[in-house]
Order: sequence, then C-alpha cells, then structure tokens
Amino acid sequence: MAEEKKKGRKDAEMKKSLEDKQVAMSGGNESSEFETVSEEQVKAVLAQYDRESNTREFTGIPKYIVRYLLVGFSLYGILANVVFTLPEQIKRASFIGIVIFIAFLLFPASKKIKKRVNRVPWYDLALGIVGFCAFFYLVVNFRTIADRAGLFTQTDLIWGVIGILIVLEICRRAVGLPIVVVVSCFIAFAFYSGFSFKRLVTHLSYTLEGVIGIPLGVCTTFIVMFIMFGAFLEKTGVGQFFIDVSNAIAGFASGGPAKVAVIASAMEGMVSGSSVSNTVGSGSFTIPMMKKIGYKPEFAAAVEAAASTGGQIMPPIMGAAAFLMAEITGIPYSNIVIAAFLPAVLYFTGIFLMIHFEAKKLGLRGMTKEELPNFWKLLFTKGFLLIPLFVIMYLMMSGSTPTMAAFWSIVSAIAVSMVRKDTRLTPKKAVDALENGARNTLGVAIACSAAGIIIGVVTLTGVGLDLATGLLTLSGGITILALFFTMLACIVLGMGVPTTANYVIMATITAPIVVKLGVPLMAAHMFVFYFGIVADITPPVALAAYAGAAIAHSNPLNTAITATRLAIAAFIIPYMFALNPAILLGPQSFSTVASTLQVLFMIITSFVGMVAVSAGMEGYLLKKMRVWERILAIAAGLLLIDPGLATDLIGFSLIALVIVVQYYGSRSKGQPVTAA
Repeated sequence: MAEEKKKGRKDAEMKKSLEDKQVAMSGGNESSEFETVSEEQVKAVLAQYDRESNTREFTGIPKYIVRYLLVGFSLYGILANVVFTLPEQIKRASFIGIVIFIAFLLFPASKKIKKRVNRVPWYDLALGIVGFCAFFYLVVNFRTIADRAGLFTQTDLIWGVIGILIVLEICRRAVGLPIVVVVSCFIAFAFYSGFSFKRLVTHLSYTLEGVIGIPLGVCTTFIVMFIMFGAFLEKTGVGQFFIDVSNAIAGFASGGPAKVAVIASAMEGMVSGSSVSNTVGSGSFTIPMMKKIGYKPEFAAAVEAAASTGGQIMPPIMGAAAFLMAEITGIPYSNIVIAAFLPAVLYFTGIFLMIHFEAKKLGLRGMTKEELPNFWKLLFTKGFLLIPLFVIMYLMMSGSTPTMAAFWSIVSAIAVSMVRKDTRLTPKKAVDALENGARNTLGVAIACSAAGIIIGVVTLTGVGLDLATGLLTLSGGITILALFFTMLACIVLGMGVPTTANYVIMATITAPIVVKLGVPLMAAHMFVFYFGIVADITPPVALAAYAGAAIAHSNPLNTAITATRLAIAAFIIPYMFALNPAILLGPQSFSTVASTLQVLFMIITSFVGMVAVSAGMEGYLLKKMRVWERILAIAAGLLLIDPGLATDLIGFSLIALVIVVQYYGSRSKGQPVTAA
C-alpha cells in the first residue's frame, strides 16, 4: 500500500512537471490549449525508437537494488578517472564487465517479449554473471597473462570467446542489430584472410586493439565523464531554461514555435549526446505547438528531428565529439570548436530559413508579446545555469584534460544549482543524476566495445588500406566520387549507433580513407562525423525522424524524407570543407589581410547560398516560386556555397535574376511582396 501511494505521488509529480513545461512553451499562458503529450507516451516512444530506453521495469526492493547498482557504477566511473590510477587493461575490462552485468538485468532479449515488472529471466542473470566473469578474468589474471608475453592457455581462449559472444549479444539488445552485422562481417573477413581462431580471439580479447581497445578506452576516460556532466546539468533545469530562452528569442516570428524548436534543440542537443532522446525530450513540447499554429504533422516532426540531430554538431560541446576529436586527432580543442562553428551555423541557418519560408507560404503567425517570456528577466534569474558550460569550455581551452574539465564542470553545476531553490541539486536529485548518467553510459560503452572488435580486425588484417584502395578504384580516382562513396559508408555504419560511439567508429574506419584522398586531418574527421550523425534522419533507419513522427502522429517515412530535405545543408557542407578546408577557419585563414577578406567573402557567399537553396527547396522567396525559379535558386545556392570567383559570380547572377522576376512579377500583378 505504501509503495502504491509513493508511486501515485511520483506519477502526480511527473504529470505536474509535464504540465509546467507545456505552460512554459506557451509563454506562461495557461489558457493556451494544444495537444499534450503524456509522460507515458514519451516513455513509449523512447522505448520503441531508442534502444537504450527499452529497459525492464522494477518496483520496490528490486528497483532500489538496480538503482544503487547504477549509482555505484557511476561513482566507480568517476573515481577510476579522478582518484584511482589503474592499468588501462584493468580499468577497461572492469568497466565493461560491470556494464555487461547491469545491462543484462535491464535489457530484455527482444522488444516483443512482454516485460513483467520485477522479473529478470534466469538465463539473463546467468549471461550477466558469465559476461562479468569473462572480463574480470582478465582483471584478476592481468599480471599472469602479461608475464606469459603472448603465450595463451586454453582457459584464456575459452574466456575470450565467451567475452566476444556476450558483447555481441548485449550489443544486439542495447544498440541494435545493424552494428552486430557489421562486426560479424569484419570477424568473418579476418577468418577469410587466413588468421587462426586462437590468434583472432586472443587479439580481440586481451590486447588494447580489440574489445578493450581505443573506443572503450575513450568511453571509460572521457565519454563517461561527459555523460555524467550532462546528467547533472539536466537536473539543474537547464533544458527548460533553453526552451524558455528560445521562446523569448524567436517565439514572436512567423512560425515562431518551429524556430523555438530549432534554437532549443541546438542548445539541448550539444549536451544531450543523443538525437532520439533530444527529439523526444524537447519534441514532446515543441511538436504540438508547431501543429497548433498550422504546420503539417510531418513538417513539425521533421523540424524537431533535424534540429535535434544537428545539436550534436553545434560547438562548443558537440555531444562530446569535440573532446573525442581532440583526443583522437591530437588537434587542440580550441581549434576544433572554431572549425565547427561556421558549418554548424550554416546548418541551422538552412533549417531556420526553410521554416521561415514554409511559414510565409502558409501564412503562419508567431506568438503574441503577451504569450512570451521576457528574455532579460530569464537571463537575470536563471542565466547562472550556463556557467558550467563556460567552465568546461575555459578548462578545455586552457589545456586541461577532458576528464578533469568534465569533473570540475560537474562540481560547478552542483555549486551554481544552489543559487535558487527550484534549481537546487538535492541529494535525491544528485542520486537521480548518477543513475541517469549510468543508464546513458551503458549503450555507449557496449557500442564502443563492439567498435573495438572492428578496429581490432582492421589493425590485424590491414583491411583499412584495402578499403581505401577499393574506394579509390571504385571512384576511378575522382575525389568527389570517392567522397560520395565514403558518405554512403558513414551513413550505413552510423545507422542506429549512439552518437559518441558512432564518431569513434567513423574516426577509425572511414576518416583514414578521406585523409588518403588528400583531405586535411581536421576536415576529414569533420566530414565523417557529419555523415555519421545524419544517419539518424536518413531513411530507411532514421530513428530520430521516426521518434518525432510517433509524437506528431505522422507518417514515419514522409517525416524522414522531410527531415532529410530540411537538413540538406548537412549533406552539402561536408563537401565544402573537404574540398575547401578554409571554411573551417583555421589559423592560416586570418594570417593576412587578404586571407581575412577572402574568408569574410566566403562566409557571405555561403549564407546567401543557403538562402537560395532553402528558398528553392521550399518553393518560396518573396512569393510562391515556379518550378524554373526553384531550379535556378537551388543551382545558384550550390554555386555560391562552392567557393570560387567564377561560381560566385554565376550564383549571384542567378539568384539576382530570381529575385528580380519575383519582385517585379508580383508588382505587375498587384500582389503584395512579403519580406523573406
């Protein structure tokens, strides 16, 4: 009875929290009616499209056991980085061993299996224990195995095989089948290449070039700390602050709620690290608002999915990718942030413009001044919530390691939360943050361990060189074709994989291929990162788009196609910085007056190009566009986005022609010309 009352109080609190956020989205006007999304619907959508959220349910004592297992794991992850000094093999093996044990308690064998509360099948418990033992076998016998210097016993081999099979099974459950298929193909290739069973198993199980390889090392050191930072930051209420600020900035404009969704998702996405959870989290409030003012359900869901996915390419954090890129490439964090800035702004400019033109085409209005929160009041009362973000940026740019930067940013998040009662991190909220951080780490750690198998096969067989050679042969030596095939590989490999693990895979498999094409290291990593990310909105998988469609009650495939159209910039921009790295604003871009002027001109032409492409895609500039006007506008935009004097002159001429025809055509017919 006491448990039922407690559950009832919690449900009421969740419902009240949801209602408060919906009121905030309507500018604080409680009479503003729109379709609401319940907490149960949000959970159902996450469970369907986000593998990491499709977990078993627990109540009573089992719930607390699982909760404190997760909390203990989070504390171990923090202490192992900040306090303890462990050999990498022990650190990584113990980390993934604990992850596997907890994951088998949480993730059912199939989504179709009816989940019963407080029930973990005996075989899942057995698999969790066996998986834990397989990796703690290395922890316990690390010195013995190291002293044998490559001489492995039959027992070593057995535990190695068990560990690999367990990783593949839990990866199937927690991440999805696509990455398991890719991993299996790489293992099959290793056997095809003539490597013995024993050589392959021991290489993948006991060296730092396999399951406990670079991806898992990055996860145990950097990703886990960043995820914890995001979990603590979320508990301060910064997500709601982002939504309120976005309302204050753009709520008044034509199609205001859609523009609010773009700004809020850009801010939330850079710290959430998940396209799907960001789409569902902010979309549960923004999508109903967009539908309310007149956007079609497919368009509303697509806006949220495209913006939420793009949040992870938005500096300074980029869903932890900036930290990972700095570690993997050796390029300073500050250089990566600067390089990512202009492409990200161009991406969101493209989405913003398409939303604007769609609103003008449909005659949609924004919210009234009375419906909107006051920007300066928000900044004054809750602006302090942004301090942890500035702390992490400052520490990274001053040379601190990502691990310590994340740790001190967690400390700063706890400290600044104490300023106001409604943002204060109470002990319960802190425990919740640790639990959520652990939950969010599980899927990423499992994906990283599977990615380690891919990298292990690449290092063992040298297949990376074969892939690069094959790609160059397939493209006939034509750079643009080779980049196109690399793009396809990134999208396929990125389907259904968590963002951070996605980038690690792209960085180790496809980035070297792009570098071999003559593309600079920074541009190559940015190229593969972008296309790994857009897999979340690209059919046929398009998990973020499908999650948005579930909330909007729209057709999933049409939503994914619309999201891809809205995010067209993400398919153009990587080619821009691959073919002309100057757009990444490296130090040499501002070395002379001439180079500075060249960069400024490039920025102007790129933005004009995005206006032209967006207008052509939406079919509206000053008024509705005819087919030939749309074709000319898109052509003009692509020419302007591609740096070069000749292409810029032709591009400006074409878009000028379209503007003149639209302007004077409207005036001659007595039609009003609306400002774009």
